[in-house]
Amino acid sequence: MTFDLSNYRKNYHQNSLLESEVPKEPFQLFHNWFQQEKLFHKKNNEEINAMSISTIGEDGGPETRVVLLKEYSEKGFIFYTNYYSFKGRSIKNIPKVCLSFYWKNTERQILIKGITSKIKKEKSDEYFQKRPKENKIGCWASKQSSTISSKEYLLKQYNKWNDFFDKRTIKRPFDWGGYIIKPYKMEFWQGQPNRLHDRLVYSLDKEEKKWILYRLSP
Repeated sequence: MTFDLSNYRKNYHQNSLLESEVPKEPFQLFHNWFQQEKLFHKKNNEEINAMSISTIGEDGGPETRVVLLKEYSEKGFIFYTNYYSFKGRSIKNIPKVCLSFYWKNTERQILIKGITSKIKKEKSDEYFQKRPKENKIGCWASKQSSTISSKEYLLKQYNKWNDFFDKRTIKRPFDWGGYIIKPYKMEFWQGQPNRLHDRLVYSLDKEEKKWILYRLSP
């Protein structure tokens, strides 16, 4: 069966992206865009911090999934996961990853290429304690990406750990924690009419320790 999707399209028209109007540092532009996107979501709970992360899997092929950005600064972008998940094992083998944000309300995309490493245990502990109790127990119940027999098995594991931590402090599992992606390239994409989209790239010159800005053809 074939389904024709050729009529699925829209014309972009909201904003423009000019070299003369952007900051010298990509982190400031990311922050500006993130804050502008938040204005569209004051009355709902959409996860504007959702981002796709692409890694190179153990089979040598690319793997992409959606995770949640939990912190960002000039030092990098932080998310949390199980160290032995598919992405955790992939990062251990090849620490280069690509992040992707898509914000339809402002007609924008951001691509971030960077090197990933684990954050300090103390910082992972601190974030873990901010999580709701149910989410903490979920980390203990699920050995992420491992094969299980059924959903019933997973629920039994959850109930087991829920009972175990009934009157105990829930500490962070040893196999769960945070990663930070330190970018070396950041591309900002702004939709434009007639598919003449704006694409500005910040590329890190490691020797000069400064960001180089250039434009790509759409």
